[in-house]
Amino acid sequence: MTELGGNLRAAREAAGVSLAAMAAMAARTHYSKALIGHLETGRRVGDSLAAELERRVIELRHLDDVVGGGDLSPLVLRELSDAQHVVRTASYGEETGRRLLVVVGELAQLAGWVASDAGQYTEAQRVYLDGVSAARDAGDHPLAGQLLSSLSYQVANVGDPADAALLARSAVKGAHGATPVARALLLERLAWASARSRDHDSTRRTLDAVDDSYDQSTDGTEEPEWVYWLDRKEIDVMAGRCLIELGDPTAAEPLLSAAIDAYNPGHAREVALYQTWLAESYARAGVVDAAQSTLTTARKTSQGINSTRLDRRITDIERLLRQP
Repeated sequence: MTELGGNLRAAREAAGVSLAAMAAMAARTHYSKALIGHLETGRRVGDSLAAELERRVIELRHLDDVVGGGDLSPLVLRELSDAQHVVRTASYGEETGRRLLVVVGELAQLAGWVASDAGQYTEAQRVYLDGVSAARDAGDHPLAGQLLSSLSYQVANVGDPADAALLARSAVKGAHGATPVARALLLERLAWASARSRDHDSTRRTLDAVDDSYDQSTDGTEEPEWVYWLDRKEIDVMAGRCLIELGDPTAAEPLLSAAIDAYNPGHAREVALYQTWLAESYARAGVVDAAQSTLTTARKTSQGINSTRLDRRITDIERLLRQP
């Protein structure tokens, strides 16, 4: 998947197709005839349909690497609704039912994530909580934790950070059986909520716990697919962001710079977001020229990306740089 983003973007641009149009085309063509038949008739379904839906969740999750939430959200929300329809109306065996509920939970996490990226915060909260119910019904406690921690991340950014920290702690505590990288992800969201709450001790303890959990992963550990993107550079980015929130931008800068240099350029939204954090680290350290230059780079990187989250970050740093 490492070349997917660059190849997809190159093909789209060569064809002169916008991201919105691409998402619309995907929405018209993604279902097989067999799946459409199941959706229309509600008849008994089995492993083949569950496998097709599981495959589709992975495709959509990786599409989020290269498509902004404003373009991707309608497609994912529709697919979530269709998967929920299958669960409600079809008949199936116990194991197939569990797999379908996990699909609903994973689609709900992705739907909430892209809706939040598009600035649709109420919708994101609704689908996150729907997903928690599906994950719990499936007995998938780490997935339920992933959904709760995703909601905590939204609340930390646009709501009360203290509420976000409570949600994030609940996510970590309830994620029984979480694998090392999955647990590291949940702890990252707790670290962020703690930093946004200006809780220095909790933030630093939790960042240490993120490192410890991530380091416990081995090549033989079977992690859930939804943590495919979490690696050392992502952990460094989060640590850098937390350090900025705690008032230590100088320590944040090398972590952010190294991670950005190593990042896949095809994942333009994330690169631009991380560039805004680097610009903030420079600005808060008083290195205004570097902050301005980095923000200019972030603006260029962000061109054509339909992401309210990214637009807000750029606006926030512009406002910061205008302050005397």
